[in-house]
Amino acid sequence: MSASDVRPAVPEWLLVPDDANALVEAVWPPEAARGDDGVLTIGGAPVTDLAQRFGTPLYVFDQDAVTAQARRVRAAFDAAAERHGTTARVYYASKAFLSTEVVRWVTAEGLAVDVATGGELAVALAAGADPARIGLHGNNKSRLELARAVELGVGSVIVDSLVEIDRLAEIAAERGAVQPVLVRVNSGVHAETHDFLATAHEDQKFGFALTDADAVVARIRELPSLRFLGLHCHIGSQIFGTAGFAESASRLVEVHARLLTASEVPVLNLGGGFGIAYTSVDDPTDIEDLADGIVDAVARECAERGIPLPTLAFEPGRAIVGRAGITLYEVGTTKAVRVADDLTRLYVSVDGGMSDNARPALYGAAYSARIASRTSAEPAALTRVVGRHCESGDIVVDAEYLPGDVAPGDLLAVPATGAYCFSLASNYNYVPRPPVVAVSHGRARVIVRGETIDDLLARDAGILTEGAE
Repeated sequence: MSASDVRPAVPEWLLVPDDANALVEAVWPPEAARGDDGVLTIGGAPVTDLAQRFGTPLYVFDQDAVTAQARRVRAAFDAAAERHGTTARVYYASKAFLSTEVVRWVTAEGLAVDVATGGELAVALAAGADPARIGLHGNNKSRLELARAVELGVGSVIVDSLVEIDRLAEIAAERGAVQPVLVRVNSGVHAETHDFLATAHEDQKFGFALTDADAVVARIRELPSLRFLGLHCHIGSQIFGTAGFAESASRLVEVHARLLTASEVPVLNLGGGFGIAYTSVDDPTDIEDLADGIVDAVARECAERGIPLPTLAFEPGRAIVGRAGITLYEVGTTKAVRVADDLTRLYVSVDGGMSDNARPALYGAAYSARIASRTSAEPAALTRVVGRHCESGDIVVDAEYLPGDVAPGDLLAVPATGAYCFSLASNYNYVPRPPVVAVSHGRARVIVRGETIDDLLARDAGILTEGAE
């Protein structure tokens, strides 16, 4: 291991705050605030009340923040597309966070839904989503999943391999259907993000090489049970700025134009991956600027080639729900650890961890935190918020400054956990997954029930039940 590979004790970007109680505006839900008693409120509800009623750990969503952001994202892409004489369709990327309630919220705001498994499809359908406004992703869809999609009339299947194309064509033909498909391609544009989040480079499991797109589409057009809609590309996740999207669009439009010479190509889907702020130094691009920049780039490329703009599709997930969610924990223990002669770090252990937020362990994702049940005038102390699991990598917030008197019994809130925390949750160490609560105008309700140990034991087939031999 080289010196450059060693993680610094204190990240260069992390500065001692003037006030370790202050909420960084871009990171927290828009209406998050502290009451006169110092207690954090989300959606008008004090978190102390939420913790008392529902327990901790607890996922909390500001419902109005989700619906407002869904509305804003749709309006941004609609306006950008309309300026250039075309239309846009916004799909909610349900892998970010999925429940029937959230599907109802976003579809009520005019969003379509993309899913990646039969399970996600089932949730979307249970919420009343229109199958014609659902896109089905996945690099290894089963025959059962493909058959279900065809029978339902799912609006588009995003095909990912030649094997899948032939499999889907056979399934559709058996049912006398014509299934619309998009072809996922890798533009070769590498998002400036973690390797596991960058999805358009060539050496990975998703999609076709861009150089193979012509032959793949020709094969689809030979099959009477499939209808080619257009190309799909996703360059990665947690991306700031429009440069990567613009370069990817340039490469895609070049292929799109060639495909037009043989037959129609009504859709171009540019994916999602729009970033949000997790820490004080993150500076995500406003969704209006993203929409304008990406659509302008596509329009420019089409104009240079003398072709009309297709319908444009986008798939934001994190950008819809990420900022709207927080996770509440209760502090269990604290421990001062000397990490250098002149540096002590306070380890703050909470009652959750990598089972409810796997992202720091998966790819070093950075988060922030605040004491949520009170404020404090104590000087800020360097802390690391850690979980309760039997892993040294069970870190919730790697580095943060909290008031030095943070203590057992305090409630701790971690913001920007609306995306990929619940979705990636596990039962590691046989810890039940937390409930999910939605808050609106001070009123809270459970939208996903939390698990109990009895729920986990019920799955163990080795436990003898009464009357069993």
